[in-house]
Amino acid sequence: MTSELNLSILIPTYNHVCVDLVRDLQRLADACEGVRYEILVSDDGSTDKAVIAANKSINALPGCRYLRRDINAGRAATRNLLALTAQYDHLLFIDCHMSVIADDFILRYLQCADSDVAYGGYHVGRKEWKGNLRYRYELARHHVISIEERQAHPYQDFHTSNFMIRRDIMLEHPFDERFRRYGYEDVFFGRKLKEAGIPVTHIDNPVGFEDFESNERFLDKTAEGLLTLSERRDDLRGYSRLLDKAEKIERWHLAGCVRIWHKLFGRLERKNLTGRHPKLSYFNLWRMGTFFAQKKKKP
Repeated sequence: MTSELNLSILIPTYNHVCVDLVRDLQRLADACEGVRYEILVSDDGSTDKAVIAANKSINALPGCRYLRRDINAGRAATRNLLALTAQYDHLLFIDCHMSVIADDFILRYLQCADSDVAYGGYHVGRKEWKGNLRYRYELARHHVISIEERQAHPYQDFHTSNFMIRRDIMLEHPFDERFRRYGYEDVFFGRKLKEAGIPVTHIDNPVGFEDFESNERFLDKTAEGLLTLSERRDDLRGYSRLLDKAEKIERWHLAGCVRIWHKLFGRLERKNLTGRHPKLSYFNLWRMGTFFAQKKKKP
């Protein structure tokens, strides 16, 4: 490991305490001999005072800073701010609700420092969240998308939960800050990388996904993301499996049937999905129905 390697570890957060994640990353970075690093946490206008107070303790940790702004600017703007603030050449982005699961996590990224962009993936935690819709959704999705499939579709299966990128590339190709509400800014970023001819290297270096919101909150976030998908469908075509299915339904002239189904059964589906035994089949129906029921708005 040479002394030329350096790393800015960047964590966007909103109403989430990430002190333990910072401490774990600090411990692993300290173990990498000859590597300069910093850890920056950017708070995108959190409203929970207890969370803010807890995260302020990050400033007392060597090489770590907690940055906070009063307004919520969105995930795209927060990641751009972190890239601008970072002082080192390699940027490692990790979502605040993820966890470190391997002691060589930092080392694995440093070993592929020659890559323009590297994505490590994530594993759904072993702790079983009975009755949690997000847990069931991510667990089912995780079994479908293997590293081999990620490598076969490097841009479509890129996510921002755990990736490293050269700072100069990030500054030249920032996240699109028109994505203000929840969802799909990472999908569009993947498209931008492809159009710019910037290769994405997929490696087996996952973080753990072990913290899941309530069923009600997940449905609200999903609905918000679907509105983003509807507004930016021209930008996201070919990069969203749900949009591909929706447009196939439109070509078959079945969108009206989906809207009628959603009008008749959408509330019953949501009742199941917010209950103790949510079914993924109902979630897929509810999600498609919600997409077609929403009116397209200007971004």
